[in-house]
Amino acid sequence: MSVKNRQNGTLAKVEYQPRIIDVQLRRLLADVPAVAINGPKAVGKSYTASQFAAATINLDFPDERALTTQNPARLDRMDKPLLIDEWQHLPSIWDRVRRAVDSGAAPGSFMLTGSAAPAQGPLHTGAGRIVRLRLRPMSLAERQLVSPTVSLKRLLDGDRPEIGGTSSAGLEDYAEEITATGFPGIRANPTSSRDDVLDGYLELIVKRDFPESGHAVRRPAALLSWLRAFAAATSSITSYSRILDAATSGIANKPSRMATVAYRETLERLWLIDQVPAWEGRNHLSALTRSAKHHLADPGLAARLLGVSAEALLDKPNPDGLVLPRFGTLFGALFEGLATLCVRVYAQASSARISYLRTIKGSREVDLIASRPDGRIVPIEVKLASAVDNSDVAHLLWLRDAMPDSVVDMIVLTSGPEAYRRPDGVAVVPLALLGP
Repeated sequence: MSVKNRQNGTLAKVEYQPRIIDVQLRRLLADVPAVAINGPKAVGKSYTASQFAAATINLDFPDERALTTQNPARLDRMDKPLLIDEWQHLPSIWDRVRRAVDSGAAPGSFMLTGSAAPAQGPLHTGAGRIVRLRLRPMSLAERQLVSPTVSLKRLLDGDRPEIGGTSSAGLEDYAEEITATGFPGIRANPTSSRDDVLDGYLELIVKRDFPESGHAVRRPAALLSWLRAFAAATSSITSYSRILDAATSGIANKPSRMATVAYRETLERLWLIDQVPAWEGRNHLSALTRSAKHHLADPGLAARLLGVSAEALLDKPNPDGLVLPRFGTLFGALFEGLATLCVRVYAQASSARISYLRTIKGSREVDLIASRPDGRIVPIEVKLASAVDNSDVAHLLWLRDAMPDSVVDMIVLTSGPEAYRRPDGVAVVPLALLGP
């Protein structure tokens, strides 16, 4: 089989690779009548849902939309689970599914997939009737770069598992994985054509997806400039005013701040912005920043917007054969973006939420906080370096000492070869060795 072609032939044909969300989706289909799978275009929503579907209606096709509009009762007669693909093209279908749930639809009756939230939403949110799942681009575990040896779930459980394992992935591999993206049909393309595919993906977002989401783009170049500036702010909390200034430097006729707010809202509806919220903290840690940390749905999109190749992130090997980071700040930000994507995928499988911590004055910062439903946490630092020293774990130990009853484990994710636990209790884990 192949992934659904949304790029006029530019998405490569790939065999289905199991996704971590499969387990969660299978469980939900056994328990609830309707599941909505959301995520950006080309992330694999339709292909994943099709593995569980008995029948499919693709509302991306005009004839299917017309037939379903004229005869909505056909949904009742079709085999179940019924996959309703790109439902946002016919928002009324959401309300029909919701009413079917209210009328006693059996578990596993409907799956709805969509690459955008409609500009004019359904009459009812579906809360309590339709369970929503977020499908993100593929994590490193799903890409099968190496076999993970450290489970985020085990760390979240708080039983302080033994940490071990060896990773063959080095800086070259991480640079390649960043630029290859986690979109199944894009990463399957040869490296020589992948940039063209990504350019086409971004062009379709501007020229087709924005208008379909209710926001016609009068100046595509201005939107792309804003996107590049946002990509440059990956893994930071740079203010939106500074992003706008960076996007319009030297431009006399700048887009208004109102226009850039519309950009942001539309990109969120398209699931292309995936901000990391600030951790809410506890009373005695109240002096924390509340701004979200900036991320696109995939760090590969940021790399392409910035014109960065895997080779550009690396220096040539030195005489000892080592490969060293070239653009340390950019590579570090994109590596954190890759780590954030992976951790979010694994955390969702454990019903955990991801945020970050930073004090208002910036004296303390933890890159990621994985929070259990009961409020207990695993703080995570991300380091591009292969080795970890005491300064790299200082903020983790500070948080543990400040909240000993809440911190159940601590991690530093690296590009190094070995996973181990330090004497102070911090787990040092190569990013490729972390799994769900």
